[in-house]
Amino acid sequence: MNVEPIISVLVVFHILGLALIIGSFALQLRRKQGFEFGTMLIGAITQLVTGLALVGLLQMADEEVNNAKIAVKLVFAIVVLVSVLVARSRQAKALTAGTSEKKAALPFLHLAGMGALINVLVAVLWH
Repeated sequence: MNVEPIISVLVVFHILGLALIIGSFALQLRRKQGFEFGTMLIGAITQLVTGLALVGLLQMADEEVNNAKIAVKLVFAIVVLVSVLVARSRQAKALTAGTSEKKAALPFLHLAGMGALINVLVAVLWH
């Protein structure tokens, strides 16, 4: 079975997922509160699912996969996803409680954005 067209489509969605995370992060850098995490969450889930599917398809096609690199990328993808979920939860709790902790999500927004950027660096620079 020729899996190359499927791999190409998955790569496109993988890159789009990355764009959703980093684009959303970049647009919200100046904000101090009222972050929008929906787009980042969709991007993080897309990145994780398409990345796992790509590795599976490559291994199925007997392509060589650098397992150490994939493990590092997987860890960062999980960090990004968890960071977005925690940030979203903290912001919702702060808004519901009406507390003055309006920056509760800010460190996790930064962690998600930087995790995604590091993941790009690992993907491009690790040969």
